[in-house]
Amino acid sequence: MNTATALEAFGVSGSELTQDQWEMVDRDGYVVVPEVHSPATCAAMGEEFDRMVAIEGKRGGTEVHTEDGAMRISDTFNKSVAFDVTFRCPPVLAVAARLLGDIKVHGANLREPDIGHGNQRLHTDTPTEVGGRWRVVNSLHLFDDMTADNGATRIVPGSHLWGPVSPPPANIDPSSGPFLDVNPDIVPEDPFAPDRREKIVEAPAGSVVIFNAHLWHAGTTRRSHARRRMMHLSLCRRDVPQQLVQRDYVTPGLLSRLRAADRWLLDVG
Repeated sequence: MNTATALEAFGVSGSELTQDQWEMVDRDGYVVVPEVHSPATCAAMGEEFDRMVAIEGKRGGTEVHTEDGAMRISDTFNKSVAFDVTFRCPPVLAVAARLLGDIKVHGANLREPDIGHGNQRLHTDTPTEVGGRWRVVNSLHLFDDMTADNGATRIVPGSHLWGPVSPPPANIDPSSGPFLDVNPDIVPEDPFAPDRREKIVEAPAGSVVIFNAHLWHAGTTRRSHARRRMMHLSLCRRDVPQQLVQRDYVTPGLLSRLRAADRWLLDVG
């Protein structure tokens, strides 16, 4: 199994995005693909999120990390079949393969900010390597509409081409570099404050926001009672460490429903 045969098994043809959308990925670092998930699929994922939050509460996300002011769930594929559609998503796989080459699942985390919370510092999910090789592609699978009032993600278009805004996160081994140094001239004085270069990404439920994880981005404050549940599904190069090492957590139940291409993508085979 390799990336080409896996993509074929997942039905990825290369026609998942239009030419304009591919240009947006390269130029701006992100794209919004509407109507990827049906209303029924969004409802099923949202219900499973709520079920797991009721069980785990503020302990949710401990397999990766917890966040004050937000409900999180990690190790999602072992806990529910409802989210399998996210790692099998053809537009996400197509973008990841084009930007990264050989790919595998990096992380899968559910998140919803609490009302009055959710504002994050502008950050990248991974540092940029010397030579400009990309490491990670992220995607937001929206179970609910994402609006400026309910904690939408903000991004700085084109910032994936500027180098990192933050040091390598804890799950990245610094010795696996070398990485580019931060350019202090472009780093905002207050990364929690709105940035003049940023864009608030709004999209209806069922959409998937795909972005180069080297892009500057952050969650914003949820000011309304409107739900804002989503899956953060990321993919990385096969030589990059996973955020959650799937084979350390995989259960017999998950293995029993995985095809060969699924096992290869999750790196549990």
